[in-house]
Amino acid sequence: MRSAIVLAAGKGTRMKSSLNKVMHPVSNKPMIGHIVTSLRKAGVENIVVVVGHGAESVKDYLGDSVQYALQEPQLGTGHAVMQAQCLKEVEGDTLILCGDGPCIQSETIEAAFAANENSEMTVLTAVLPDGERYGRIVRGSNGNVDRIVEAKDCTEEQLAITEINTGIFCFKNKLLFENLKEIGNDNNQQEYYLTDLVEIFNRKGLLVNAMIVSDPQETMGVNDRIDLAKAQKWMTRHECEKHMRNGVTIIDPDTTYIDVGVEIGQDTIIYPNVMIQGETKIGSNVTILSNSFLRNAEIADEVTIDSSKIVESKVGAHTTIGPMSHLRNHTEIAENCRIGNFVEFKNSYFGTGSKCAHLTYVGDADVGSGVNFGCGVVTVNYDGKNKYRTTIKDGAFIGSNCNLIAPVTIGENALLAAGSTITDSVEDGDMGIARSRQENKAGYGTKYKNK
Repeated sequence: MRSAIVLAAGKGTRMKSSLNKVMHPVSNKPMIGHIVTSLRKAGVENIVVVVGHGAESVKDYLGDSVQYALQEPQLGTGHAVMQAQCLKEVEGDTLILCGDGPCIQSETIEAAFAANENSEMTVLTAVLPDGERYGRIVRGSNGNVDRIVEAKDCTEEQLAITEINTGIFCFKNKLLFENLKEIGNDNNQQEYYLTDLVEIFNRKGLLVNAMIVSDPQETMGVNDRIDLAKAQKWMTRHECEKHMRNGVTIIDPDTTYIDVGVEIGQDTIIYPNVMIQGETKIGSNVTILSNSFLRNAEIADEVTIDSSKIVESKVGAHTTIGPMSHLRNHTEIAENCRIGNFVEFKNSYFGTGSKCAHLTYVGDADVGSGVNFGCGVVTVNYDGKNKYRTTIKDGAFIGSNCNLIAPVTIGENALLAAGSTITDSVEDGDMGIARSRQENKAGYGTKYKNK
């Protein structure tokens, strides 16, 4: 059985925030959320989150999907693991990792469990050109881990070691809990350090293995806002590369933002300065031009989106959106439609083959197939107290600068004259016209100009 202990009790003072550190978002998801998701994907059945400062926010977010242990006060990583007594008698292996490392991937977690199959303890390590502030991995003559030396305690020779401790460990679970009680706090901080288990295991003849993580940044911890930005950049680049390997063209990954969990079909092209968030699903052969923003959108095949915003809405195949269009609040655009410059849709359905080319607001409306909107049309859906719907049936033609005062129904193949304010329904095949008759005053233009 696979188990995991996630250390999330620290205050995170360097974040300078009232928000619990592990609740700071990366790719629109709290860091702790990314970790739990990766653990679940790797088949981890028992997850214990050790909480302390800001515990309620973590519990509110994760709910009953995990177990909790309280560390109060915080006396080091070893002390944190001691609190997870609910795992004490569990068979199998346990992975220990920090809640501020959102970039860890499920594939790496699976590899850690595999590496520990023939060991009692596995340390996940990384190789850095400069070991910096990290603890150095000192290997014995047999190639296994002899001990971990913190950078401040290293000799000159040890500082030259480039293999460092990532702070992620995998243990045979029962051996972990049997030996935790032997960790002491005889140090300047009077804390219990999990890394002391390396020497304890070695002293007892238990095998301590090391697994080198290929990308050191995957195991980075977030301590401040600068680290948070680094984690975000890594996550964004990782997602872009994943989609590119799956057949998506991303012209400039450095300026493209794609959330974890977004689905994109083959041969879609994404131009620079595009942001795609949430649970967005994009089909094949879609073109998304610069300065577009999508969140929780569903885009079918062969769609072109030009500098537009689509939120909580659907777009059918072979449709063109934009430039500068805005679809929101559960709008659905059917196939073969044209939504053009500066058009806004809200909570509306737009039927197959319909067109709305420019400068129009369609709110709370049900529009049939083959409908054409002229420029400057408004469905007037709000009377100051209540919202009302507009219904426009198949084949209707809505002239430019028409106001449709909801609730109103425009019949099949009906025509609305340009400039009309429509307050009553128009029957099938009829023409609605609501404007005063034009009157020309002879010579008035010259008189006004010379006034």
